Amino acid sequence: MNNLAFFYALYDIDGKKVPPELVTKIGDVFESILEETEKVRQELSEDISILEAITIVLERRPDLRQQGLAHKVLQWYICRMEGWFASDADTISLKYWDQEELLSGGHGLMVGGYRPVINTLAKGLDIRLGHRVTKITQCSNGVLVTVEDGRTFEADAAVVAVPLGVLKAKRITFEPRLPEWKETAIADLGIGIENKIALHFEKVFWPNVEFLGVVASSSYGCSYFLNLHKATGHPVLVYMPAGRLALDIEKLSDEAAANAAYMQLKTILPDACEPIQYLVSHWGTDINSLGSYSFDTVGKSRDLYENLRKPVDNIFFSGEATSEKYTGTVHGAFSTGLMAAEECRMRVLESYGELDLLDPVLGEESESVSVPLQISRV
Repeated sequence: MNNLAFFYALYDIDGKKVPPELVTKIGDVFESILEETEKVRQELSEDISILEAITIVLERRPDLRQQGLAHKVLQWYICRMEGWFASDADTISLKYWDQEELLSGGHGLMVGGYRPVINTLAKGLDIRLGHRVTKITQCSNGVLVTVEDGRTFEADAAVVAVPLGVLKAKRITFEPRLPEWKETAIADLGIGIENKIALHFEKVFWPNVEFLGVVASSSYGCSYFLNLHKATGHPVLVYMPAGRLALDIEKLSDEAAANAAYMQLKTILPDACEPIQYLVSHWGTDINSLGSYSFDTVGKSRDLYENLRKPVDNIFFSGEATSEKYTGTVHGAFSTGLMAAEECRMRVLESYGELDLLDPVLGEESESVSVPLQISRV
């Protein structure tokens, strides 16, 4: 954590910069607190939230408690943790919050966006845009997929890769109804929200760090901006609210949301010029997503990811919420997509009596299939 001060420039709500040494110190304290939550986890038979575990740790360890500005910096670290899970700390499972496997190499930023990747993977495929699926019917000889305008498509099998939020909202009807274990997985997995408000300026007026942050007395009051200029050369900052804050901001118009982000920036950098353009995401209310990515809720089994992934006859499932190893990531979605496609292929070949028992089968989500896309939530 010794290099934290080079990644973050934190300010209080009065615009005073937090001393870099304090940023580093509280980063180490936060790591110690999280290590202590492991003891709480071992002691309890029932699951609790990570926030409740942190509270228990601070009651037991007065030396880890913080006051004044240091307390606000600690809340900012909790805010960053909430951004990682796209949900508030009082909803995140203590038992499973750290079970995700991290690939080697660190984080990556798709400077040109995901379109080149999508175009490469989609080459030669029959892609139908504007065909929102409303029903999937299992027939004796395959599946019947119905789209919003009433048209239907027949196939031997189907791979369902829609976001968890869409499944939770039951935007797609399954006939016959999905088995109870599948519906339970859909209902019990958490779906978080982290939005992005991109602000494009005429020039750079901020320090050359990865993140700008505002510290406050609660994680809800904290905020952070991703500095895209550092990676792309364009004068763009991205405000990234998560959890309840993201939900509240989604209630605003795009103009009001962008202005709220700008006012946060103006608080810490009084000389900030107004953005010349802005772009606002709506992951929580967008009908095609209804959430950002999944997380482990309190008291629920981690088997839910695998249960969501398991096929139901000739209907296969993929996506980040079906990845037990790489939850909430692009490489989780990518690797489970490969698995579902292979399982689907084998099933169709078997139904036509053309299955070669010597064919390799991707039976397990492996790191090797994920290496080309080691891209995480940010």
